[in-house]
Amino acid sequence: QVHLVESGGGLVQAGGSLRLSCVASGSIASINAMGWYRQAPGKQRELVAVITSGSSTNYADSVKGRFTISRDNAKNTVYLQMNSLKPEDTAVYYCNANATVTANPWPGHYWGQGTQVTVSS
Repeated sequence: QVHLVESGGGLVQAGGSLRLSCVASGSIASINAMGWYRQAPGKQRELVAVITSGSSTNYADSVKGRFTISRDNAKNTVYLQMNSLKPEDTAVYYCNANATVTANPWPGHYWGQGTQVTVSS
């Protein structure tokens, strides 16, 4: 299995910044794409940003130019730098990894427990 642990969430004023981290551990053979999703109260979970093993990135339109996703393959870690935060960015942010474990050649999707980000106006 793959365990994902997020950190870095918190309360910040509008216009501020936060940096989220997510560390993957377990019987990992390889990690393909890693990404961040978020879910606000009463809304569906949505993709925020994703980064492939080759460091290609994709962002939701709502965060382009404000958020930056990066990864450290040696540390099995993905980051999300969030700048110019807005109240509408308030949500629980979840880390996701598409990974292969040593006991199974087929890749699977794994999720972290989530970290709360609250942006006050």
